Amino acid sequence: MSIQIRAGVVEEVGAPFTYTDLEIDAPGPGEILVRIVASGVCHTDASTRSGDMPLPLPGVLGHEGAGIVEAVGPGVTSPAVGDHVVLGWPFCGECKHCREGEPRYCLSIAPALVSGMRFTGENAGTSGYRRLDGSPVSGHFFGQSSFATHSLATASQAVVIPDDVPLEIAGPLACGIATGAGAVLNTARPQVGDSIVVYGVGAVGLAAIMAAENTPATTIVAVDVHDSRLDLARRYGATHVVNAGSTADVVAAVQEIVGGTADYALDCTGAIKVVEQAIDTVGMLGTAILIGGAPAGASFTADHFRTLFGKRIVGTLGGSGRSQRLIPALLALWRQGRFPFDELVEIFDFEDIEGALKASHHGDVIKPVVKMPEPTA
Repeated sequence: MSIQIRAGVVEEVGAPFTYTDLEIDAPGPGEILVRIVASGVCHTDASTRSGDMPLPLPGVLGHEGAGIVEAVGPGVTSPAVGDHVVLGWPFCGECKHCREGEPRYCLSIAPALVSGMRFTGENAGTSGYRRLDGSPVSGHFFGQSSFATHSLATASQAVVIPDDVPLEIAGPLACGIATGAGAVLNTARPQVGDSIVVYGVGAVGLAAIMAAENTPATTIVAVDVHDSRLDLARRYGATHVVNAGSTADVVAAVQEIVGGTADYALDCTGAIKVVEQAIDTVGMLGTAILIGGAPAGASFTADHFRTLFGKRIVGTLGGSGRSQRLIPALLALWRQGRFPFDELVEIFDFEDIEGALKASHHGDVIKPVVKMPEPTA
């Protein structure tokens, strides 16, 4: 049995999204079928289309999906049909890192995200997506390929959310918003009086700023080249801002604000020059946290002697931790008015993924979300 869906497909590297009808398999063991209501649009989608991430093409992108479960496969006890879910990151649940509570660092993470195929279970190595003529199409991007009216996902990656949470805003909690917030709450964990510097305050960076305001950190510095985004950073919790476009020595300016080297610096850009600035911003026992995705093969340099004195340089994926814990926590903070991530969202029509990406790239929109058409009877 198969299901016909409508999907945004990238045919080849650099090509625009085209919209076409596909078939996907009914859910097998451990899988669920989700009617996608809306999906966040992320820089990772753009970088994958440009070839910086190795998804085989043609393929269906999208990895911030939220929707309603329509069917479950054999052995699935949760979620149930009718549940509202956010599709978090996939993981095997069996490797060393999964067993130790770090599913973001599942040892199967590469095939889980970008192989274009199922990565676990009896159907591992196969794609559940194909054209109507039977020719194959890569799916399962980040375990979901949510630029489509329906997604075939693993049950374990789904996070059930309350029915009264608007699904139009919930999808970005799967990746971008959770990545920024989790980098602060799970990776940095600033203590009383600490300083934290966020380089790049787009969706990820602003989520980090919002999260930092919910910690005991007392100095929160936002660094960006757009005054409009720095104004938002102040609105959402930054105590200080630095415009890197008009500041001769950004590191010196930041260190003057914090009164020395910072305790934490987060790079949310993936730009190597900025990565190195973040590393230079922290000092002895400080931590530079790398979040933004640079092109595959990119490298950075760090001063060995200064790093030797207890400086830490760490990467983080998807905010670390577990989606099943982080997403409900962020929603609780949102209900309390302490994490207003919904104010960053702007809705686009499903067949305007190109417009959503362009608006994000030009800085016109912080977090674009595409909304799927309502199902017909």
